[in-house]
Amino acid sequence: MSLTRKSNPTWTVVGLMLGLLLAALDQTIVSTAMPTIVSKLGGFNQYVWVFSAYLIANVAAMPIFGKLSDMYGRKLFFIIGIIVFMIGSALCGTASSMTQLIVYRAIQGIGGGALMPITFAIIFDIFPPEKRGKMQGLFGAVFGLSSVLGPIIGAYFTDYVTWEWIFFINLPLGIVSLLLIIFAYHETVEHSKAKIDWSGTILLTAAIVSLMFALELGGKDYAWASWQIISLFAGFAVLLAVFLTVEKFAAEPIVPLDLFKNRLFTASMGVSFAYGAVLISGGTYIPLFIQGVFEGSATSAGSTLTPMMLGVVVSSALGGRFIGKFSYRNVMLVSVALLIVATSLLGSISFDSKRWVITTFMILMGLSIGACFPITSMSALHKVDFRRRGTVTSLVSFFRSVGSAIGVAVFGSIQVNSLRDNITQTLQDPAMAEKFHDARALLQPQVRANIPPDVLHKLLIALADSIAVVFQTTIVLAVIGLAFILLMGNAKLEVGKAPVKGNAPVGH
Repeated sequence: MSLTRKSNPTWTVVGLMLGLLLAALDQTIVSTAMPTIVSKLGGFNQYVWVFSAYLIANVAAMPIFGKLSDMYGRKLFFIIGIIVFMIGSALCGTASSMTQLIVYRAIQGIGGGALMPITFAIIFDIFPPEKRGKMQGLFGAVFGLSSVLGPIIGAYFTDYVTWEWIFFINLPLGIVSLLLIIFAYHETVEHSKAKIDWSGTILLTAAIVSLMFALELGGKDYAWASWQIISLFAGFAVLLAVFLTVEKFAAEPIVPLDLFKNRLFTASMGVSFAYGAVLISGGTYIPLFIQGVFEGSATSAGSTLTPMMLGVVVSSALGGRFIGKFSYRNVMLVSVALLIVATSLLGSISFDSKRWVITTFMILMGLSIGACFPITSMSALHKVDFRRRGTVTSLVSFFRSVGSAIGVAVFGSIQVNSLRDNITQTLQDPAMAEKFHDARALLQPQVRANIPPDVLHKLLIALADSIAVVFQTTIVLAVIGLAFILLMGNAKLEVGKAPVKGNAPVGH
């Protein structure tokens, strides 16, 4: 498999990297900017949906665009994705209310849902097996880099420019990516008459939305045992059951269930889910710890993620290089061992923890997570029909993003409830616990200035302990990841093998 003579591999890769960087970056770029955005737009009670709207739209769009790219080629839908993403970014920068921002973030998420899976599918289309490991390591590093770089960039623009530029910066970079793909990448597209599984798409989206609402609202706006939350969970279960039934009989299912008969594919999805959830915990709660407990600025909170970012880049590159030498399982066993150590150490942080100690723990987390990106992308595609590569790469990104989305909701609920309990036990004041159960209130200088020093000290201890509880929960996810890794068997990348007979590539 190779590009046509008119194509330029180098500039194609640069264009794809830019597109992937933007799509992944906007999952986390708003985290350190949100206190400022809330102070400008209001809508504190809608805070979490700025994150969730992007993630839900992103997750719902991935299988659709993955399937479309299998049917009609990658280039068209990459271009559509980047255009939709830029439109959403421009709208986000002009939002005048929190409701508008949430809607515009969903538009961004739809565009991002095209960019991530199609990027990895194109890499598999244009590079031979012996180069894929290295390229997956490179692109995995970009994905991991963006996941922790987002808060840093968000903090910089918030502190030194204006918050709107966390969205406007996507426009010039998006235009560069768009032009590079238009002029540098060429493919031969074999159009198909296959139909999109719209019923499956709608059911899957509705199921995810029901689950996300249940996790977001449970224990906060409504009690876990309330009829509203129980109804949402029941709706998720019913919709998921109907979705699985529809997919079983669909001519062109959006999620081909027969893929899960492949143990290596199933294991790859499980690992992607677990690691996606763990990664979002570090990117979300370490900045909260720095801003809240250490009373740091948005910029200092974001910069704390730099060691983790470097660890992700290094381990992703190493993981890509080791793919051809060792089995997928053996590389990931080293990764998950480090992950269990890192999450255990982060679960021990407290108000008295030193900054350098947290930095060390973050380096370990980065080193443990990075290898997941190239390994799962390669292992999921092991001996898969060429015509399904867009679908499979979309499912890898899909499960990773679902892990992140569910992780944000579950960890948020755990942290809020733990903080409320800690404050109640420490101050013996339920009213105070209810007022400050959402830690973001403690990030506002005007609020902190009105709290007596001794009370503030106790509140910050309670905050630190609640964040430690979040990381203690991630240990469970690391162990789940280990269970799936053990299912991978002894399979490894087969270098020099030709594509499965009869499966012509979509792009050359």
